[in-house]
Amino acid sequence: MMKKIRFPKGEIRTQLGVGPRDGLPLAGSKANLMMPLSISMQWSTSTSLTFLLSPTYIFTLHFNFISKSNLLMTMASLTNASLLILSCFLAISLSVSARPATFLEDFRITWSDSHIRQIDGGRAIQLVLDQNSGCGFASKKQYLFGRVSMKIKLIPGDSAGTVTAFYMNSDTDTVRDELDFEFLGNRTGQPYTVQTNIYAHGKGDREQRVNLWFDPAADFHTYTIMWNHHHIVFYVDDVPIRVYKNNEARNIPYPKMQPMGVYSTLWEADDWATRGGLEKIDWSKAPFLAYYKDFDIEGCPVPGPANCATNAGNWWEGTAYQALNVMEARRYRWVRMNHMIYDYCTDKSRYPVTPPECMAGI
Repeated sequence: MMKKIRFPKGEIRTQLGVGPRDGLPLAGSKANLMMPLSISMQWSTSTSLTFLLSPTYIFTLHFNFISKSNLLMTMASLTNASLLILSCFLAISLSVSARPATFLEDFRITWSDSHIRQIDGGRAIQLVLDQNSGCGFASKKQYLFGRVSMKIKLIPGDSAGTVTAFYMNSDTDTVRDELDFEFLGNRTGQPYTVQTNIYAHGKGDREQRVNLWFDPAADFHTYTIMWNHHHIVFYVDDVPIRVYKNNEARNIPYPKMQPMGVYSTLWEADDWATRGGLEKIDWSKAPFLAYYKDFDIEGCPVPGPANCATNAGNWWEGTAYQALNVMEARRYRWVRMNHMIYDYCTDKSRYPVTPPECMAGI
């Protein structure tokens, strides 16, 4: 099981991965305790240091550089890297969830197991939709705050009338909290639309729609939900497309009391999914296939240690994750200006008075 800890320092973002050697990249087969097995440096990309702790466990330390001064600062501090890594290893909290090795380690099939096929020894899965059934899966645990991400390759070709959903849900009916990614199928050649929605204390109807700026069926892309005490951010390949701030001080509901499970479904919804239901599903194109891999849940499991969710030391509560940084804010504005096609905040037919959360900014 791999554990991750992040150490934001100014503009430098670092990530520590700890886990069994099997399945993790190693540049070299032998090394002394805490000696780097690999160092790769390229300006404007990243640097990785891999350390051997024992024959069973390794460390991988990743650096992302924003400026040349950051690079020089980091190089100057590399002499202390071994000490830093060892102390961080000793401080790792086993109460924080991390990425599973296989799908079934953290997830279970909830709907039509014959339509979910494991690939690559369970490290990836295929979801199938045909005229007989769609399918779905869910995490075995619920989580209160953290980050959830998956790499998904969506249905290629004519996918009109289909919905591929990746979301978190408290499973509490009328007072549910929910954070939704819904990928709405399209006719061949048309852009894929992703709809996001947020339910807080039972109130939803906060839809936003964005046309993706790439073909999400040509390759895998990473879709992430970041959820902490400060805000909720939806990311597509590290590009923020939706931000919902915690504005409880203004009496705006914010999900923070109910743990949520992680879910995904593939289903037929041609009464609304594509052009408001005008485009119907073409069953002659079935089966419709979507692929998932790199399931990553980092958060406080419930049931679990009582103080985990309120621990300000959790990496996702750190200063670097309390608001978008300058580059993220620029990308967020770019998405909204160039790719957003619907925003409930500006729909005067539904909301003659602008909802208060829409005026909160990012």
